[in-house]
Amino acid sequence: MVGTHLQETSSSSSFGFSIWSRRRDQVHSVESTQEATVQETELEAFQRKVYERFQDLSDANSNDLLSIPWILKLLDSFICCQEEFRIIIFNKKGHSSMPHMDKLILDFFDRSVKALDVCNAIRDGIEQIRQWQKQLQIILCALDKQRGIGEGQFRRAKKALVDLAIGMLDEKESNSTLAHRNRSFGRGNTQREQRSVGHFRSLSWSVSRTWSAARQLQAIGSNLVAPRANEVIATNGLNVAVFTMNCVLLFVMWALVASIPCQDRGLQTHFTVVRQYLWAIPIHSLHERILEESKKRDRRNVCGLLKEIHEIDKRARNMNELTDSVTFPLGEEKENEVRQRVQDLRVVYEAMKEGLDPLERQVREVFHRIVRGRVEGLNSIGRANSHN
Repeated sequence: MVGTHLQETSSSSSFGFSIWSRRRDQVHSVESTQEATVQETELEAFQRKVYERFQDLSDANSNDLLSIPWILKLLDSFICCQEEFRIIIFNKKGHSSMPHMDKLILDFFDRSVKALDVCNAIRDGIEQIRQWQKQLQIILCALDKQRGIGEGQFRRAKKALVDLAIGMLDEKESNSTLAHRNRSFGRGNTQREQRSVGHFRSLSWSVSRTWSAARQLQAIGSNLVAPRANEVIATNGLNVAVFTMNCVLLFVMWALVASIPCQDRGLQTHFTVVRQYLWAIPIHSLHERILEESKKRDRRNVCGLLKEIHEIDKRARNMNELTDSVTFPLGEEKENEVRQRVQDLRVVYEAMKEGLDPLERQVREVFHRIVRGRVEGLNSIGRANSHN
């Protein structure tokens, strides 16, 4: 179970945007310049925009949560947040005189590099889903509604159903679980099944066999602590923007790993959610909802919480239960039932066909935005230090 540590503040501050907003008079007594006021306004606007984007994501109903369109929206929110963060941080001339800020920004870049590995693993996971899509296509072609359904077509569809079920096994499941889960898919040869598992994984994982998404997430979230009031004042609130973006980065990467097949995708990530920031409310809510989804009986031991993955698994199992009860020649009623199950599979197939390419492009865009932001930021820090 994922531990979520909540650092509580007074109830009145739980709806505030940041510590510095409560210290405005103190800050202004030291720096009463127009630039400081503009910066404060920009930082509060950034906090509000992060809140609005994640609140919109949190408003999704249970049918939309963790679907491909929802994940695309999540990634778009990350890209927008990072762009606004880039403008705030890297265009501030004042932070070059704050060594503490340089250290915080460099720490954010280190976390971002770890996120790049997650993006690569997620793209591998998308490729794995494409392998399942090919099995769906075989089933649909075998039982196409334009042709009569014979025993040969059923055998071909049955084999694709078996391969699909094996490919969708969670990597942590034991061999005994594999045998149990596939008993309803026919009595195949156990060695063939194990070879098939290796085959599917060889098509999917380009990362090292020792690489772990869970450990990578833990590294991204390691030592992520909210800034203290005196630190906020010393940096004019810039460190709050860095902390906010670190939390956004961690949550988005965690949600991707939770949703899409990924090597060692355990969800045991420790979250520190500081309730005094308004954006923490929808992020905490989403975190809890996704955890609850992972605990549902029909979602346990799955290789990803993506809605479309769940639909593939559910529809394929329904189809397999039906094929187990089929005898030839098919009666009209049974044939109509088969046609309906095939149509259900086709709906899932089309959703995958339309959604996987945009999803992969968006993950790739996140990857490139992180790289560009890091390069630009390091150059900015280097130029500032050379002028000092």
